[in-house]
Amino acid sequence: MHRPLARFPLRSIADSLLKSNPRQHGRRNVAENMGYSRALTTSKGLEFLVYGTESTTRSMQMQIVDALHLGDRSKASNLLLDLGHGNHSLRPDDFVHILNYCARSPDPLFVMETLRLMEEREIGLNEICYLLIVRALCKGGYLEEAFNLINFLGERKGIYPILSVYNSFLGACAKMRNIFHANQCLDLMERQMVGKNEVTYSELLKLAVWQKNLSAVHEIWKEYVKHYSFSIISLRKFIWSFTRLGDLESAYQTLQYMVALVIRGSIFVNRTAEGKLYPYRIDIPIPSNGELCSKKFDMKGNEHSIPSAYRSIEQCTTSSLENREAESGRLGVLNRYENMPVKKVLRWSFSDVIHACAQAQNCGLAEQLIIQMKNLGLQPSSHTYDGFVRAVVSERGYNDGMEVLKVMQQSNLKPYDSTLATLSMGCSKVLELDLAESLLDQISECSYPHPYNAFLAACDRMDQPERAVKILAKMKHLKILPDIRTYELLFSLFGNVNAPYEEGNMLSQVDAAKRINAIEMDMAKNGVQHSHLSMKNLLKALGAEGMIRELIQYLQVAENLFCRNNTYIGTPIYNIVLHSLVEAKESQMVVEIFKNMKSCGIPPDAATYNIMIDCCSISRCFKSACALVSMMVRDGFYPQTLTYTALIKILLEEENFDEALNLLDQACSEGLDLDVLLFNTILQKAYEKGRIDVIEFIVEMMRQEKIHPDPSTCYYVFSTYVDRGFHSTAFEAFQVLSMRMLSEEDGIDHEKMEFEDDFILSEDSEAESRILELFKNSEENIAVALLNLRWCAMAGFPVSWSPDQSPWARRLSRNYDSRKRAA
Repeated sequence: MHRPLARFPLRSIADSLLKSNPRQHGRRNVAENMGYSRALTTSKGLEFLVYGTESTTRSMQMQIVDALHLGDRSKASNLLLDLGHGNHSLRPDDFVHILNYCARSPDPLFVMETLRLMEEREIGLNEICYLLIVRALCKGGYLEEAFNLINFLGERKGIYPILSVYNSFLGACAKMRNIFHANQCLDLMERQMVGKNEVTYSELLKLAVWQKNLSAVHEIWKEYVKHYSFSIISLRKFIWSFTRLGDLESAYQTLQYMVALVIRGSIFVNRTAEGKLYPYRIDIPIPSNGELCSKKFDMKGNEHSIPSAYRSIEQCTTSSLENREAESGRLGVLNRYENMPVKKVLRWSFSDVIHACAQAQNCGLAEQLIIQMKNLGLQPSSHTYDGFVRAVVSERGYNDGMEVLKVMQQSNLKPYDSTLATLSMGCSKVLELDLAESLLDQISECSYPHPYNAFLAACDRMDQPERAVKILAKMKHLKILPDIRTYELLFSLFGNVNAPYEEGNMLSQVDAAKRINAIEMDMAKNGVQHSHLSMKNLLKALGAEGMIRELIQYLQVAENLFCRNNTYIGTPIYNIVLHSLVEAKESQMVVEIFKNMKSCGIPPDAATYNIMIDCCSISRCFKSACALVSMMVRDGFYPQTLTYTALIKILLEEENFDEALNLLDQACSEGLDLDVLLFNTILQKAYEKGRIDVIEFIVEMMRQEKIHPDPSTCYYVFSTYVDRGFHSTAFEAFQVLSMRMLSEEDGIDHEKMEFEDDFILSEDSEAESRILELFKNSEENIAVALLNLRWCAMAGFPVSWSPDQSPWARRLSRNYDSRKRAA
């Protein structure tokens, strides 16, 4: 927040302005009579007024400026007093250098000090002093004071409004995103009948974009074309506005209109002394009569409309590009503008539209624009390709994006870090970790953690925390601050020490506690608070390690944290805790937390009820489970596969296979999407109790219901037969189930002979190593099935790709049908 300005007498300053040469305020040129001020808007005119003025006080002004530049404000103030109390008479021009420095710095406080001195010496203000004072106030953030000055002076008779002053104020409003003062200024301009010029429209566009007000941009377009013909600079600003607000169609058509004007040679651009681009023409309103103006708000179905994303690139280019470029020889039509600002402005506008294509995921249009640029002889820049790569990767994937990168390298264009980040995120999305990591290593600077988070997420999916460590080191080296997504992934990756399905022990629990503490300390250092997901991942990690005491403590932390932030803690967090407690067989604590949930008004969901029903298997109380099912139905949740799995598990604890199979039949009859876990639950208990009849019934039922066997299914069936001494049947069943695992995998049928030659019957010593490589590609079922079949072949059982024709399989089918008929 800026310091308050010392109060200054607006009225006396206004009066001093009136005391200056009345002819100065009475003179007006043609442009002023049309509603515009003298040529104060161009930097060239400003430079002439500021530096073309010669006075005896010039050297003292420069001493004051030097003191301000060195930060010696007391010396500057003393020199200002010496200037003001000299014996010679002073004019407004004797302060112009000081005010100009204050406007550029900005230094609004010293401006006010200078104004007070001018008032004391009764020195009138001229237009340039007035403009510089307002600029200094605006740039310094003192919009209220600047508006009060503009408003007060604007109401004085004999003071003609200066449009450049209003433009400076609107520019400051756009920069500071202050719509209130901008509206005040526009109201004042309307009352004063100041009018608008191209700079005014430019500032209004910035305000509309900040407000995300697309309709306002279209209204500005309508008003603009009533007064001006288009320049390439104005078209560029409208294209920028349309792309920022997602109006790809308007941006595309405006770009094509710009191209047409450039090809006709009716647009010229020059540079100011500061290097800024401006249209080479006098700023006098001339209404535009171009065809785009009449079509701008009726874009449907006209010749400039955007090609459909479903049309081919060849169709797009032949229909719209060749027509425009035929009149200029099609290729290299902008060669006559080589090294001229026109090509730079045109390239900027193409880049803006291509980046908008990336936001809209319209890769087809982006590719069309790249082709058009090359046909025009306009070489895409690294910035252009950055947008193109985003569009390509978002729609077609990283492979096509890498092809674009090769084209850039052939053109000796260095990709932006953001381009490499986009490609890396595309690779991480499809788990191409090697290429993703290689691209991240090429990034030299990155202000956001998104590409690194994408890689961490891929490491989490692939269960490769060791690769994540290298990326974290890279982030630290580049000083990239983690965000909450980073920490969510860190808790998932490093929260627990043991691999899945392994129980925690004292050493792993100590290590897990250290890791969690380190992550939370880093969160505190960077001012990041827990999200629901980070807290859920933390609680999952504690539950996986069996750290029950810490689990309950962090549940209380979560309750306090989200309550303090007025955030609903949510049922899923409680479900994680309940599930972990059930896994730890802490049934009493489960019941207590469930009761607390209900009493605190936290509604259980279907997952909550399924967990509670599963908890009943600990106490082997089927009656309580049925009561929970009733509550579940009353709350609008109907039993799903998980519910039946939990209920069957309770019945199996009592070795009640008949009722368990009845429940399984009921689940089948209700048309639920049954899974292998449900059947494996029964198979596991049947294996423990040696119930071969149940094993065979369930295996055939799985075939009938088209449920894929998994490695656990094979293990339970094989082990049951082996334990009962039926070794030949065990191998036959093992082979049949393994074949079914393969045949159920998508795209496996045409690879059967290849599997047989390369893996199952291969005498190569590396065959098993090649099979194990499949595990790395997340093809565990295929790898296990191939190992099983190889083992069967080594035991002397021939390979058969028709498992259902096996004597064992046919016997199970007959028995199943007989039992069903009897039922």
